[in-house]
Amino acid sequence: MMVRNLDALASVLADGQLRHSPLSKPAMLRRLYAWCIDAADKPHATWLMGTVSFVESSFFPIPPDTMLIPMALARPDRAWFYATVCTLTSVAGGVLGYLIGAVLYDSVGLWLMQLYGYGEKVDTFRAAYAQWGGWIILIKGLTPIPYKIVTIASGFAGYNFVLFVVLSIVARGMRFYAEAFLLNRYGAQAREIIEKRLELWATIAAVVLVAGIIAALYLF
Repeated sequence: MMVRNLDALASVLADGQLRHSPLSKPAMLRRLYAWCIDAADKPHATWLMGTVSFVESSFFPIPPDTMLIPMALARPDRAWFYATVCTLTSVAGGVLGYLIGAVLYDSVGLWLMQLYGYGEKVDTFRAAYAQWGGWIILIKGLTPIPYKIVTIASGFAGYNFVLFVVLSIVARGMRFYAEAFLLNRYGAQAREIIEKRLELWATIAAVVLVAGIIAALYLF
């Protein structure tokens, strides 16, 4: 009896029925992707994307691109609008990060910097900021390197606030509007390619995000 049960279980695994169960990771990923696609026409999705963009600039680890891209794939005609929402909310969140660095660094700011492995490099970062502050904001605002590190360090280093806001608008705007341009122009083709290999593209995105965090640890 036990042998027959094991044989039956092996047969089920061979057919892939357990691997593709509703609780499997690929199925969860595709449900999340489908939710973003279906939510593109709903107002609450734009608010949620804006919220993610806001908090990502000061403490949240997940970038708003994870919602911007599938929503723009569903509605390429609204890609520019989504990019505008992400830019404005990201810069607003950056202001919060700046204030954390300027006013609450000894408590909240230091904890966040330590969380991302920058606790022992604050002095090095401040010295680099004195010489290359503008370039740091532009480069890190465009790349997968966590932008929250820039916002908090800008406040801690006492970088010019107005210049910080202007450079943040340029950096974040260039990133999100570049995505909007591609998605608006090639949305249908991109959607077909992504949906065929969703797990692969999600893995690549995760690797890029982790690489950005690691790069942030070794650039200074």
